[in-house]
Amino acid sequence: AHAGWRGLAAGVLESVVHALPVPAERLVAWLGPAIGPSAFEVGPEVRDAFGAAVAKGERAVVDGCFAPSPTRPGHYLADLYALARLRLAALGVPEVYGGGACTYTETGRFFSYRRDGATGRMASLICIKPGA
Repeated sequence: AHAGWRGLAAGVLESVVHALPVPAERLVAWLGPAIGPSAFEVGPEVRDAFGAAVAKGERAVVDGCFAPSPTRPGHYLADLYALARLRLAALGVPEVYGGGACTYTETGRFFSYRRDGATGRMASLICIKPGA
């Protein structure tokens, strides 16, 4: 499944997990390359979109995924990986890997439209070994 911030906030991960024919407790998730938490600056509407989707007592946990921008007052640095991990944990997915790459800052590894103004393609592949 692929989700940027809008898809993540709208419940893409929840929809995928619920659509799979196995319980969440048997799933393993891997978070592929994305813009990292030191580079993804967002406005308050993004923080509010995630905060609105959780119970009142959980808002502080979600807010912990947003750090104040060091350069733009009223903006935040968002950690998409942490937000995805919160969602997967709430669903009962016990193992989540990946999430350490940054497509914006790792210029030698990834293209970034945000950084370069040019599109490119990336793919993540999953292999299931029969009998494994």
